[in-house]
Amino acid sequence: MMRFLPQSLFSRMVLILLGGLILVQSISVIFHLRERDRLLFRSNSMESAQRIADTIRLLNSLAPADRHKLVTALNSPTLRISLGVSQSSTHHQNPDSANQAASFGMILRDLLGENSPIEVTASEMEWPARQHEANTPRLAMNIHPQQKTSFIVWASLQDGTKISVDALPSGGAFPTPPRLLFNLLILFTAVIFLSLLAVRLATRPLNTLASAAEKLGNNINSPPLVENGPTEVRRAAHAFNTMQSRLASYIQERTRILAAMSHDLKTPITRLRLRAELLEDDDLRTKFAKDLEEMEYMVAATLDFMRGVDNPEPVQPVDIMALLESLQADAVEIGQEVRLEGIAARPYPCKPAAMKRCLGNLIDNAVKYGKSATIIVNDHDKQLQIHILDQGQGIPEAELERVFEPFYRLESSRSRDTGGTGLGLGIARNIAQMHGGELMLRNRPSGGLEAILTLPRKPV
Repeated sequence: MMRFLPQSLFSRMVLILLGGLILVQSISVIFHLRERDRLLFRSNSMESAQRIADTIRLLNSLAPADRHKLVTALNSPTLRISLGVSQSSTHHQNPDSANQAASFGMILRDLLGENSPIEVTASEMEWPARQHEANTPRLAMNIHPQQKTSFIVWASLQDGTKISVDALPSGGAFPTPPRLLFNLLILFTAVIFLSLLAVRLATRPLNTLASAAEKLGNNINSPPLVENGPTEVRRAAHAFNTMQSRLASYIQERTRILAAMSHDLKTPITRLRLRAELLEDDDLRTKFAKDLEEMEYMVAATLDFMRGVDNPEPVQPVDIMALLESLQADAVEIGQEVRLEGIAARPYPCKPAAMKRCLGNLIDNAVKYGKSATIIVNDHDKQLQIHILDQGQGIPEAELERVFEPFYRLESSRSRDTGGTGLGLGIARNIAQMHGGELMLRNRPSGGLEAILTLPRKPV
């Protein structure tokens, strides 16, 4: 059941609010139309009831011999009077006809008196079928062709004579007037518009908060939310801004600590390097120098990784093809095999140094572990994709995500020449996420590894 419900909060609130309002309005319209039909029925029946009451009073005042002449004169397409007719057995009536007959009887008793010996039944026979019996065909044309219910009134005169009066209320059926339908259409349109507006105003702060959370993941120093609107919205914005401020302070403090450690480590490393030069054993001196160089490299790489989430470099349009061509030229110059395919249609706004570092790390990994690198650029309206393919052995499926973790290396030794520091891919992914993009790895069916860098393009 839940899978058929809309997924967004906006859609669900619209469904609940709009559905409830339409249901309430529909029930209100039904009651209104029923009350309207009741009032119209009473208004239209009043004339027929008055004529029947006047006819019965007039017949009571006449001698039996004169009554037939009066009945002949009073018969019309909407009123048929019969003298000396006994009441037939009551035929089955549907609930609506029975209710109408009871209402018509109440109106007639109000005119004749509560104790008047009358009984009213409803007939479903269409009057146009009996128009040949009418004395005035001109009036018969005025009978509404859709009217099917007439009333048969059984009564007794003061001298005991039985009479029946078959009456068709004037006015016929009660169709819904176009003006009422137009008013209902305006009402429903207003309800829909106000529902959408109310839900939009209620959910817009949530959309703003969600967008700010996404930006926070890419840039910890993104502008804070504006704290305005209702109390709940202001509290949520304030809490979010406080969280962002604390996160930024924590990252900056951690970066400063590592920077201070790096600065403090440079002095003893330099002293050790100088003392190593005094060693007479050439092999031992070489080993000391190599270890000290690796220490400096690891400290510098760690600082680069930490600064990746707090990069103050400004964003500017960059010619991606020119950047890739320069990286290709640098690789070819030192004897590496790097091929470039595809084209970027227009510059991409990014942090130039960070983007160069990201692409450089991916190309270096492809050449180092896959012998060569093939760069394929696919530029679309909504995103820019850069594929970097190598000819290596690939990575086990279970390790494709773990290689992005800091200091995680597939190669078990701690040699920088064979396994690196384990920070290159993590730095590349941080830079991609900083630009609102994503970096993923997958094994190629034909062999080797493919790194896919996806960067979103904003509408021009």
